[in-house]
Amino acid sequence: MIDSTGLTRRQLRQILRQHRRSLSSSDQRDASLALCRHLRNLPAVQRARRVALYLPNDGEIDPRPLLNWFSRRGTRVYLPVLRPLSDNRLWFVRYDDATPMSVNRFNISEPHTRLNAHRARRLPPWGLDVVLMPLVGFDRKGNRLGMGGGFYDRTFAFTRRQRPAPHLIGLAHAGQEVDQLPNQPWDVPLNAIVTDRSVLDTGQ
Repeated sequence: MIDSTGLTRRQLRQILRQHRRSLSSSDQRDASLALCRHLRNLPAVQRARRVALYLPNDGEIDPRPLLNWFSRRGTRVYLPVLRPLSDNRLWFVRYDDATPMSVNRFNISEPHTRLNAHRARRLPPWGLDVVLMPLVGFDRKGNRLGMGGGFYDRTFAFTRRQRPAPHLIGLAHAGQEVDQLPNQPWDVPLNAIVTDRSVLDTGQ
């Protein structure tokens, strides 16, 4: 656990990102498999028919071992895509092995949305059952630290007033836990935080 005393959010991001990047490939693989075991046991994930996840970047814990499991269950998988000309919001586009990909401005792979065929594969965020999102840091109270762009917060701000809403689950390595994080007024509450070692139900 990281002691956050005297550290700014920017400093915490640097420390936590460096920590996850420093993990060996075998540690990353073991953490990923343990994470996915926890996720497969969650009722919300088991019930879901439309799930958003992410392709790992910058040392993020990897949810991709779930892809075959979702495929066998008939669950549709969606990836986040940066909406062009928007104020830091996301589209979600259906993803499979044949999906053409491109690289966005953050050098992250995403479905190539300029293809007309992908317009029919987009899903509004409120159409998702479960969203698996990466975290930079978290604490035991369910507070979280993202990359600072606010993409998920803006995209899922509607969950504060709309029900039913997607089940929002933050994913992280256990070593990304912080003793205390301030809750920002724009932070969208998560329903759970899952790591390679534990499942934290936030009570939301």
